[in-house]
Amino acid sequence: MPRRAAMAGVGVIAVSGLALAGCQVEDGGGNGGDDGNGDGGDGGDGGGNGGGESIATTDEIPVGGGVVFGDEGVVITQPVQGEFKGFSATCTHQGCTVAGVAGGTINCSCHGSKFSIEDASVVNGPAERPLDERALSVDGDSLSLG
Repeated sequence: MPRRAAMAGVGVIAVSGLALAGCQVEDGGGNGGDDGNGDGGDGGDGGGNGGGESIATTDEIPVGGGVVFGDEGVVITQPVQGEFKGFSATCTHQGCTVAGVAGGTINCSCHGSKFSIEDASVVNGPAERPLDERALSVDGDSLSLG
C-alpha cells in the first residue's frame, strides 16, 4: 500500500505542475502595443431606443412566421403585421437550438417540441415551459436585441 500511495502522490504533483504552468504570467518587458484598453470603437449608430446592434430588418420577418438567428440565440416572430416578438432560440426541453418557424409555431427538430409564435407557449411537447422572452427594440425598420 505505501508504494500505491507514493505513486498517487507523484501523479498529483505532476498534474498540479501542469495546472500551475497554465497560470503562469509572463513579463514581456512592455505592453506589446495591446493592453486591452482599446478605444471601444466608433459607437455605431447609437442603437436606437437603448437597443443593441441591428440583427434584422422588419421586412426579413414574415407576417405569421419568424426567423431563427442562431448566432444571436434568438427567434424573431411577427404574429400579425407590425408586431414583432423576440424569444430565446434555445429549446426549454433539452437545450437544442430551435430549427425554424413554420405553420405558426417555432419548431425544435431534436424532439419535436413546438412553441407559439405569439407568446412562445408550448403547443406540442415534450417541452413543458415556454421559450424565454428576449427584449426586442424596433427602430424604423431595424430590429435589435435589448
